[in-house]
Amino acid sequence: MEAASLPRNSLRARARALVESGFFEKFIITVIVINAIGLGLETSPWVMSKIGGIVHNLDKLALAIFVVELAIKLFAYRLAFFKNGWNIFDLVIVGVALIPAAQQFSVLRALRILRALRLISVVPSMRKVITGLFAAIPSIGTVIVMLLLLFYISAVMATKLFGEAFPEWFGNLGASLYSLFQIMTLESWSMGIVRPVMEQFPYAWAFFVPFILLTSFIVLNLFIGVIVNAMAEATGEEAHSEREEILERLKNLQDEVSALREAAEVKN
Repeated sequence: MEAASLPRNSLRARARALVESGFFEKFIITVIVINAIGLGLETSPWVMSKIGGIVHNLDKLALAIFVVELAIKLFAYRLAFFKNGWNIFDLVIVGVALIPAAQQFSVLRALRILRALRLISVVPSMRKVITGLFAAIPSIGTVIVMLLLLFYISAVMATKLFGEAFPEWFGNLGASLYSLFQIMTLESWSMGIVRPVMEQFPYAWAFFVPFILLTSFIVLNLFIGVIVNAMAEATGEEAHSEREEILERLKNLQDEVSALREAAEVKN
């Protein structure tokens, strides 16, 4: 029984060493990039008329490689595979690609490009960015609530002030919210909306200028600042963990050296 389990454990260790190797990681990254390019080429009728068969075969080959990769990881890590959120992310992305893209599932053909998102789970630097974003969610939620509250108050005011004169922009709450969103993005806000409004309401600038200052230059920059700060904290925590791990290894190495020295002194 023990003899039979040894080769399996050895095979599992080899599988884990394979999926954790730098060569395997680079190979999967290359496959993901080539597959993403191929899926983009499928949108070109001219390309598909020339080399459509090759593009489809490369897509099937890439999907087969992804399935084999997940199978190796499942064999290597067993139940520990599901403890890693990135592994579950990869499993969902590849699982969607395996659903037959016919009849009611035809929309899934467009979702195959989601396989390009696997770069996030494979490239460590991208994982850090996503980790930082998730860490910033509580603070981001607070900023979003502030922004929504500001939008709601401004939309109600704009509807009451300018709704009768400009019903296409501020005729109801929904139209006002959309117009204010356009103004916040600074897309044709002056000549497209504000100046026409100011022709009938000369002091309308007193409403729109503070709104732009609060949304575009303060709240949105606060939003960006929260994300940057969360990413910096996530990077700092990871660096701290790495330093602690290095110090622990150095301490263990020092203990081993001290033990060897004591043993040598005893022999002498």
